Amino acid sequence: MTNVQAPPISRKMHDLTNQVVLITGIGSVGAGWGNGAAIAALFARQGAILFGCDLSLEAAETSKSKILSESPDTDIAVMRADATSSSSIKEFVDSCVAKHGRIDILINNVGRSEPGDPASLNEEVWDEQMNVNLKSVYLTSHLVLPLMAAQASGGNIVNISSVSGLRYIGKPQVAYSATKAAILSFTRTTAVIYAGKGVRLNTVVPGLINTPLVKVLADKYSGGDYEGYCKVRDQQVPMGRMGTAWDVANAVLFLASKEASYITGTEIVVDGGLTQSTGRV
Repeated sequence: MTNVQAPPISRKMHDLTNQVVLITGIGSVGAGWGNGAAIAALFARQGAILFGCDLSLEAAETSKSKILSESPDTDIAVMRADATSSSSIKEFVDSCVAKHGRIDILINNVGRSEPGDPASLNEEVWDEQMNVNLKSVYLTSHLVLPLMAAQASGGNIVNISSVSGLRYIGKPQVAYSATKAAILSFTRTTAVIYAGKGVRLNTVVPGLINTPLVKVLADKYSGGDYEGYCKVRDQQVPMGRMGTAWDVANAVLFLASKEASYITGTEIVVDGGLTQSTGRV
């Protein structure tokens, strides 16, 4: 016999009231809204309790100030933490648990791209890319997953990958691409393992996003030609423009919310159609 269930009681969509959110990379590289800052700001609007870190305490404090300026009642704390260091991340996680007693949502948002193919990329840069982009996801998950599995309410994790983990997008960044592909597999596999323990894991896969980081990328990949680099990135996208940090944040919010309670082990691609295009790359 079919199990007919009543629809959920009407309430505010994507309500995160009193949900404790741990987020890495909450700062932005330069002025404007990076993905981490936008995610945190959007979560604050939905009532979340925020505990964030960044390698730069100044950048983290700047994001905190911006969030409080628009959501003054937000419970938010930030600290400096190195996402590649087990001791630093343990201090970060322990500090959140000491303050709030639990972690409901984990957002892994740390990442950095360095140019190079296997022949030109030196071992030190390769290892750094593995640590920043992939080990950081392992370190937080290693500590947070047992906490979430022990909570009656469970928890969920949203990892940030990249379309570079799905296809070549015109930049020689083999280490970055490899780590971002690995995040997809890491998330899918772990999601199955923890599905029966009340913990969900999903991934958001941004495409070409116009954040303050683009200026840094222009220096690395286009000799500092920021305007020209932005024009090329816009032209790569079938929709004719780069996305924004808010496009990424909206996808993260959905996956972190109760509206996505039956979704685990999958990803949302936020790329304006880039990965489905056979056009210019």
